[in-house]
Amino acid sequence: MKIFYINNSGSGFANEIEIPAGTTLGQLFEQKMPGADPADYLIRLNRHPATSAEVLVEGSRVSITPTKIEGAIAA
Repeated sequence: MKIFYINNSGSGFANEIEIPAGTTLGQLFEQKMPGADPADYLIRLNRHPATSAEVLVEGSRVSITPTKIEGAIAA
C-alpha cells in the first residue's frame, strides 16, 4: 500500500512510499530512522501526534521532524 512520507531530518524530502499492509508507525520509524531515538522527533500521522502502535492505512501521511538540531547551541 502507498503512504505519503515526509522526513524533515537533514535536507528533508517528501515522497509516496510503498509499505506492507499492517505496518505500524513505530515499525516505519525503525525502518526509516535506524538507531534514532523516537523521543528526539516529532512524529505525526495525518498531521496529528500519534503513538507507535498506530497502524498505517492506504493514503496515510507521516511526517518525522527532529526536535533537537545537532550542533545547535541552547540559548
